[in-house]
Amino acid sequence: MEKIRYKRVLLKLSGEALAGENKYGIDITSIDNISQDIAEVARLGVEVALVIGGGNIFRGVSSSAKGMDRAQADYMGMLATVMNGLALQDRLESLGLPTRLMTAIRMQEVAEPYIRRRALRHLEKKRIVICAAGTGNPYFTTDTAAALRAMELKTDVLLKATRVDGVYDKDPEKDSSAQRFSEILYIDVLKKGLKVMDSAAISLCMDNGLPIVVFNLLTRHNIKRVVMGDNVGTLVKGGV
Repeated sequence: MEKIRYKRVLLKLSGEALAGENKYGIDITSIDNISQDIAEVARLGVEVALVIGGGNIFRGVSSSAKGMDRAQADYMGMLATVMNGLALQDRLESLGLPTRLMTAIRMQEVAEPYIRRRALRHLEKKRIVICAAGTGNPYFTTDTAAALRAMELKTDVLLKATRVDGVYDKDPEKDSSAQRFSEILYIDVLKKGLKVMDSAAISLCMDNGLPIVVFNLLTRHNIKRVVMGDNVGTLVKGGV
């Protein structure tokens, strides 16, 4: 039997990942592919928590830059993450997987309130826990929410799903000379200003020694490959 490297993981998904090739909304083919890859690792016995963004529906930061109150815009962004969470829950349950959607803002008619001990119990029972509405507070990104939930839920790793296959010294979509790191230290990510996650999320992981694996979500079965310990993407870690 294959040996699993990470037995409890938190997967950070951007809202844009659900939009696929579209600029807005939810693309059924994309969400089906993502759900099938999540199902693949869940059926191995891996305990999976998810934090999902809402950029495919509404981005608080960009709207506040255009004159909207930042706190108000952020709350709207949090509600967008709940819509994405409901869509992802629907697709995962269509595959026969037990799930729980938990939100940092209470809305009991559609989701459970996020309570740490309850979320841990769901994971122990092999239910996929979808964490929506960020931290429940404005001015915090879903990257920071992912780092926070990963710490609270005692995951072995934070999996940062992106459109590229790791961390580069430059933007590989704009510069063909960009070099990919197989491993990099938290402190170097901060010093170099690399766009892995926001600085608050990186600092939180660094302070608590939580490894981050940045990988390409668009390549099918990559989630399983990461969980099994294959050399996929970039490992962000501590050390010297």
